[in-house]
Amino acid sequence: MIVVLKEKTEQSQLDNLITWLESMGLSIHASEGQNSRILGLIGDTSAVDIDLLKALEIVEDVKRIQEPYKNANRKFHPADSIIDVSGVKVGGGNFNIIAGPCSIETDEQICFVAQSVKDAGATMLRGGAFKPRTSPYSFQGLRDEGLKLLLKAKKATGLPVVTEIMDLSHIHLFEEVDVIQVGARNMQNFELLKEIGRLHKPVLLKRGLANTLQELLMSVEYIMAGGNNDVILCERGIRTFETATRNTLDISAIPMLKKMTHLPIFIDPSHAAGIASLVKPLSLAAVAAGADGLMIEVHNDPPHALCDGAQSLTPEAFKEVVETVNKIRPYACKY
Repeated sequence: MIVVLKEKTEQSQLDNLITWLESMGLSIHASEGQNSRILGLIGDTSAVDIDLLKALEIVEDVKRIQEPYKNANRKFHPADSIIDVSGVKVGGGNFNIIAGPCSIETDEQICFVAQSVKDAGATMLRGGAFKPRTSPYSFQGLRDEGLKLLLKAKKATGLPVVTEIMDLSHIHLFEEVDVIQVGARNMQNFELLKEIGRLHKPVLLKRGLANTLQELLMSVEYIMAGGNNDVILCERGIRTFETATRNTLDISAIPMLKKMTHLPIFIDPSHAAGIASLVKPLSLAAVAAGADGLMIEVHNDPPHALCDGAQSLTPEAFKEVVETVNKIRPYACKY
């Protein structure tokens, strides 16, 4: 349920209203837009008398919300959320590109790629230390040592870093990581999501390869219910009957999510396609559709990469993508 307040509501009146609503066992999410102030009522609102609420002097309107996700719902928070990632603004008209290797392999590799993507225009650095692989015999990442190398690249370039967490037991290793990535396989690892919700650190949550948009937002709700509102959504392709690409990039997720939620939406064209030559056209499509950012895999030597070389761009190819993306950004859809 949302309560739309009248303009120029006195703070004392608002405080009294919130105290009364909280006495019913409800949590209150307050949001202030350009022309309105909204209270989102979270909890069992069945006992709330809508007519009584509407009759209050400071109340403009009251609406029941049917969607099960409340904190992530745009109806509760009409304005786009802007997330601060160590000084980098994400969402709300700010466009960002996260780039770097799928897997951190050596000191030289991650530092070279980090400087290359920064010079090309990336605003954040990605790099995998703990790698989820389909085969148990594939390279699983450098783990703790990989995180150390990633933080070294962060210090050298000044780029905030994004890396994926795999297990609850690893959380203590992520203290200096700027954005914790939750991968597609862990989108519904609810115990992990609840723990991350207590960290108050930005999270990049990837959509599961067979999950609906509502299921994605319900996973977001687990994080936000813990008090962490700094969530970035990432569409990375879903599994369909098509086998020509690794996954099928759901471009329609961008305008749909823009209607459903106030949170920033990134697109990962590398995992969606699985083919380096498709990264550029999919990136352009995502930007034109109004995505808040891109997440692109870049490797200094893709043919010899230990992980996902087929979908990784060279630094030169990445620079070309950034330049082309910047040309079409002025024509992107606005919501």
